[in-house]
Amino acid sequence: MTRVCQFESMTDILLAVDADEKRAIAQAEKLASLDWNRDTTEVTVLHVFTDNVEGASINQLGSARRARKVLEDEGFEVTLSETSGDPGEQVVTVAKESAADLICVGGRKRSPTGKALFGSVSQEVMLSSDCPVLFSTAGKSE
Repeated sequence: MTRVCQFESMTDILLAVDADEKRAIAQAEKLASLDWNRDTTEVTVLHVFTDNVEGASINQLGSARRARKVLEDEGFEVTLSETSGDPGEQVVTVAKESAADLICVGGRKRSPTGKALFGSVSQEVMLSSDCPVLFSTAGKSE
């Protein structure tokens, strides 16, 4: 069953991706599977560089490009954004500064024992954010 996500005005979603392409695609597909008003929903794909000595750009990151393609193919307006620092802190900060209505984070599928904890970045975002957080999984069990 598809849930209808309704906000009264423009909806701003922050999709935080790491370098894992499969996880970024799963996150984008999860967002696209929900019933958003594509005319009033904007998605920002964010990557936080922790150590970017080579000066890479989000435009060079395969996971961000793939997430953007999935979402654009589904009719969303998508922008790419990047920052650097501690990933959990930066995702929450960017969400606050941009007045995001929703943050989407991703994680790996975990074994029954591993299910007790999310990844440290996802957990930090979920515990620190003032707005709702959608958690999506992809990949093999650990």
